[in-house]
Amino acid sequence: MAGFFLFGKTDKGLRRKKNEDTFLVNEEKGFCLVADGIGGAAEGDIASQIFARTAQEVFSRKQDTDNMESELVQKTFQIANDSILRYAENNSARKGMGCTAELLAFSSNRFVLGHMGDSRAYRLRRGKLKQLTTDHSLVQEQLDQGMITKAEATHHSFKNVILRAVGIKKNPSLDILRGNIISGDLFLLCSDGLTDMIEDSLIKKHMDSRTGIEEKVENLIHEANANGGKDNISVVMAEILSPSI
Repeated sequence: MAGFFLFGKTDKGLRRKKNEDTFLVNEEKGFCLVADGIGGAAEGDIASQIFARTAQEVFSRKQDTDNMESELVQKTFQIANDSILRYAENNSARKGMGCTAELLAFSSNRFVLGHMGDSRAYRLRRGKLKQLTTDHSLVQEQLDQGMITKAEATHHSFKNVILRAVGIKKNPSLDILRGNIISGDLFLLCSDGLTDMIEDSLIKKHMDSRTGIEEKVENLIHEANANGGKDNISVVMAEILSPSI
């Protein structure tokens, strides 16, 4: 197993009455996640908690000798999706609940990332920041098709329209990303409460600062609140210390 350090935090922000985000870090089993509840009155916070609890249960069965992170990530999304749908069916007032989710898992010198929705995952490697995920949103789709500019996307009236999420329909399409890890890599998982409030250049500045990841996480949340804190903010970082060969 690779050597790494995980840290996360969630904040209600300045405008919302409650926090519908959930994060989880588990160094023993080598994974971390961020889930952002959607559905408003439909209790999106329950959906994000179901996702985190499902991941904990699925990864609890992982053995140190396993190399099945991809299967565990996919299983987490599948089980959580079915669990949220079942919960909503049994509680009519919860119809429409769901969550976006990022689930990052490590094994030896590799990572596996499951992505659904408009929460994001980034990687800082040797001073270069890369957004690993593509938002599953109407605005991103219009941007990809050249219908709007990046500047227009920032303030688009349909900015919060999500095209994919966990628990909204049966068998949603899941993005799975895989890659190598090297010593010094720094991964960031975050809800849109961060990325809607600050530019990638500022994210890079804080990730690349000479501070520990606890302080980096705290500083990013502070920046999002300083810029308005319009949504819940969740930030998780994973620092790679010594990948094994």
